[in-house]
Amino acid sequence: MAKPQLDRHTALIAVDVQNDFIPGGALPTAGGEQVVAPLNAYIQLVTRAGGRVFASRDWHPEDHISFRARGGPWPPHCVQNTWGASFHPQLALPEAAVIVSKGYDPAQEAYSAFDGTGLATLLAEAGISRLLVGGLATEYCVYSTVMDALKLGFETWLLTDAIRAVDAHPGDGERAFREMLAAGAKPTDLSALQEGAAR
Repeated sequence: MAKPQLDRHTALIAVDVQNDFIPGGALPTAGGEQVVAPLNAYIQLVTRAGGRVFASRDWHPEDHISFRARGGPWPPHCVQNTWGASFHPQLALPEAAVIVSKGYDPAQEAYSAFDGTGLATLLAEAGISRLLVGGLATEYCVYSTVMDALKLGFETWLLTDAIRAVDAHPGDGERAFREMLAAGAKPTDLSALQEGAAR
């Protein structure tokens, strides 16, 4: 598998690795906890190479439009300042990590880490041109983030061992995966990066 260059123009985006999206949370992704260990390894590799780490989070008010009480598709989740909105306790974000919050407007949906967060500006100011994207869930917030990154012209790498799908309809995750690759995302995994680092 191909591997991205890691340098000061590279950023990792950890998408929505929050308690409510992990088994035991309000909107769990099967195997969601399994993205934490590889993401921690990517964080170390990117940081050592002089790159940056960003983490997105759903940060919903109690009456968010995506909740079923307001006609949305989801149960209440990632409500601001709750346990469910907190990052998974084992996600080892460095002190310098930049947190971007989305979905804080009660009347606006927000799946992409770029949606209303100012992330594109933050990346431009940091001189970032290459993104490594992983997190939860494959066919929702990861998909939207990757597609927006590609539209904005970033070299975008999908971390295949650090994503998991909801698969509300069987095959949703695989379809999203294929669409991201067809749009120009490049797949990679930890073994490819670590093999390169060992040489």
